[in-house]
Amino acid sequence: MTETHDVEVDGAVRPDTRQNRKPMIELDSVTKQFHADQPAVDNLSMDIDRGAITVFVGPSGCGKTTSLRMINRMVEPTSGTIRVDGQDISTSPAAQLRRSMGYVMQSAGLMPHRTVVDNIATVPRLNGKSRKEARQRGIELLDVVGLPSSMANRYPSQLSGGQQQRVGVARALAADPPVLLMDEPFSAVDPVVRAELQAELLRLQKDLAKTIVFVTHDIDEATILGDKVAVFAVGGRLAQYATAEEILRAPVDDFVAGFVGRDRGFRHLGFSDGGQVRVHSITTRSVHQLPEGNAGREWTLVSDDDGRPVGWMAAGSPPLHAASELVPGGSLYRVGDSLRSALDAALSSPAGLGVAVDEGGRVAGVVKPAEVLANIEQARISRNSRNGTA
Repeated sequence: MTETHDVEVDGAVRPDTRQNRKPMIELDSVTKQFHADQPAVDNLSMDIDRGAITVFVGPSGCGKTTSLRMINRMVEPTSGTIRVDGQDISTSPAAQLRRSMGYVMQSAGLMPHRTVVDNIATVPRLNGKSRKEARQRGIELLDVVGLPSSMANRYPSQLSGGQQQRVGVARALAADPPVLLMDEPFSAVDPVVRAELQAELLRLQKDLAKTIVFVTHDIDEATILGDKVAVFAVGGRLAQYATAEEILRAPVDDFVAGFVGRDRGFRHLGFSDGGQVRVHSITTRSVHQLPEGNAGREWTLVSDDDGRPVGWMAAGSPPLHAASELVPGGSLYRVGDSLRSALDAALSSPAGLGVAVDEGGRVAGVVKPAEVLANIEQARISRNSRNGTA
């Protein structure tokens, strides 16, 4: 039996299924040539870890989507070999291979004339399940992806973009495939919904431990989601394949350094534990106390009836008439999250104090920029000490 370990990734403990395991997907000297002048994918060789999220990232036209689609033979390689769980995929009928993998695309790709539950039931039905069994599986998966069962009989046009993407994920999981391919699935939704879907995917992966290959053009999304990240360069060349932390810390060449951006040091903080950041207590005011204004000399944090932050009242603020008149509070720091999250909350707050919340989203206190920066410096010193550098 294979030994597994738990590892902590960006504040969340996720199963480490990579040790002592053969890769789930192997690409060996794979090339795709659509035209004679330049390959779309050029001599790609890489092993994709079993039970982990591998992200393909790069600019438009770099071959990342073509590489993904070759794994389920939506695109046939010009040369080279692809193996899934040790088997050469060219030996399996393409339709059968595709039904053995989950696939989620950018626009969800739901059939508009079918209800939500019948969309999810599509692959189980193709695999021989009865309509009753397939629909029951569909109902179960609605809860898995965070949708109420009351949506089962709605049509795609009656759902928001984020809800449609959740249904797309549920459909991809319906046959319980070991491999899940995701082609820029969250790029068409707004940033708030996108963050929710990213968090939902990490939650699902913690429970299901699928082998996920995820395509994105967004380096932030890649570093949030990826256990490993493959950076593709224009011309279908694999420029660097490593953990997100390593790519941010030590880009292999100028192309990778330019792609991850000049602020890669800030992104790298996402891999530094923020558990040592001090959270200071703060007195909040209820949203019902707005008419009293804020005659004090300090900013006042306002919360709702459940203790969740709503916004800030500026020092010396006159009486307000609605919560919409409050000053937005910037991003939130979930206690124990990364140093990046703590710094972002501290710097984005109009009051100069980052709002810290507990797991339920309730106010836990505030963090101070100077103290977060001191923690960052200490983390740098500790990291250099471990690496033996000055």
